[in-house]
Amino acid sequence: MQDPADEELATVEHLEHLGLGLDDSAITHIRRLLSVWGILADLSFSDLVLCIPKGTYLVVVGQVRPGTAATMLDQDLVGTSISVTAWPLAASAIVSRSILSEECDISFLATAGMQVPESPENPATRIECIPVCLPAGDPVALLARISPIDEPRRMGKLERTYRDLYQRLTAMVLTGKFPFNIDVGVAEAPRVGDGLVVTDGMARVTFASPNAINALHRFGTTKSVEGSLMEDMGISQDAVDRSITDGRPSIEEVESPPDVVVLIYAFPLIEADSITGAMVLIRDVTDLRRKDRLLLSKDAAIREVHHRVKNNLQTISSLLRLQARRLERGKGREELLEAERRVRSIAVVHEILSREPGEDVPFDHIVSSIVDMARDFVASPDGFHGGNGSIGIEVEGRLGELPADLATPLAVAVAELLQNAIEHAFPHLLDGRITEDGLDASEDATTTDQPGIVKLSLTRAPHMLYVSVHDNGTGLPADFDLASTSSLGLSLVKGLVESQLRGTITMRNATMVDATSGDDALRAGTSDTGTTGTDATDITGTVAEIRIPFSAGSPLQ
Repeated sequence: MQDPADEELATVEHLEHLGLGLDDSAITHIRRLLSVWGILADLSFSDLVLCIPKGTYLVVVGQVRPGTAATMLDQDLVGTSISVTAWPLAASAIVSRSILSEECDISFLATAGMQVPESPENPATRIECIPVCLPAGDPVALLARISPIDEPRRMGKLERTYRDLYQRLTAMVLTGKFPFNIDVGVAEAPRVGDGLVVTDGMARVTFASPNAINALHRFGTTKSVEGSLMEDMGISQDAVDRSITDGRPSIEEVESPPDVVVLIYAFPLIEADSITGAMVLIRDVTDLRRKDRLLLSKDAAIREVHHRVKNNLQTISSLLRLQARRLERGKGREELLEAERRVRSIAVVHEILSREPGEDVPFDHIVSSIVDMARDFVASPDGFHGGNGSIGIEVEGRLGELPADLATPLAVAVAELLQNAIEHAFPHLLDGRITEDGLDASEDATTTDQPGIVKLSLTRAPHMLYVSVHDNGTGLPADFDLASTSSLGLSLVKGLVESQLRGTITMRNATMVDATSGDDALRAGTSDTGTTGTDATDITGTVAEIRIPFSAGSPLQ
């Protein structure tokens, strides 16, 4: 076995990009086969390998091991290729469009790269090549069955039935009738070992495996299974009837008191364009459904908890706002309002969690609520105008769904940074407001016609989250140091980012790079890029940046 001519790993996930000359219908047909070919492996007690011709090679794009027998292949062959000249049987099968087989020894498999353990119990191997054809009859792939040579012995009824079904299905593969040209979307798809029932063209049972009989007996069936209709046993056979009538696979969940649930997956057996019966896989999913119900109950309870927490936080928020309104304008009133906004930021996360199932929350919905809260801080009804100018808040990018334990502190941090930008970047636009130092924001403020803009940028990289808040305001003071800031809001953000999110935060004056890479309205100067302030007079605007390590399944590394 040799490597493919291209360096890209040959797998079914990217068949479109391998240059194999397959059109969309061929790719769809192959993917449908790979979704159900575990049935063929189980029925044949063999390993299966799927190859696609590419030049003088057969590229391996799929491999499946049987659930009814020991595997013959110790290594995964996906991504490798077999020379057609070293495997003439495969070329003959494709050209003749017929099923061919041969016996070979271990040396051939070793030459081809298929490492099969040599032992006295397994002295020889049989390889069967089945061309995979489209309904139109054109071969698009080769299905290779690899199995040990059977010793002469008497086969039982179950084994004979399995092998007969395998031969009937591979004949359908050769004519393009299997897999079926429909996506059933089977959840918890049964395998042959779960339970197998075979019917004739009249939907009467001709064979039932022991596991299938056990599943049927859970419905209270006491009469003989073989020779009966499933409805005679008190079980719905709608799926079987639809499969035989329509010539398509069908799936159905049948439930019987007390809480017994069986998944029935039926598909027709076709010979010479005639439906001769149906193959029915049966799986007892009672325990799975019971767990599903418990999970649904748990999920509903968790959402109810989030709903109540949200209501309690909103009550606290309302009390803080009422208390602030009873105070005269001043620093005490502003601090109560800031506390109210922080509580409301946390309540927003719990509100989303109370509506969305699961542990992840759509953070972009939270951002929308936080931005609305920041706009409410500005005096006018539309949230954009205050004093003698205007302040606009823009959002760029998205973070998608994030774990709740990450979303909550990040929501508070974003809300604080937006609030900090509005309060301190545009003192001339906040007429009559009180800053943290107790001074009126309108005092000694330089008047300008430039509108205030705060831009929130969100970026999600494979292993990192980036959040930045960029304003075009007055910039940081010369002696600013984030590590020793007296601002309660910035200290809170720094603590949340570093301790709970395990990330980093920096604040600096804007540079020309910030200005040219952002919106044109965010005009900035060209000097200092450090994390402290600068006394350069031509610099305006501040950039606060948060970086959080993030990866799926382990959000806080």
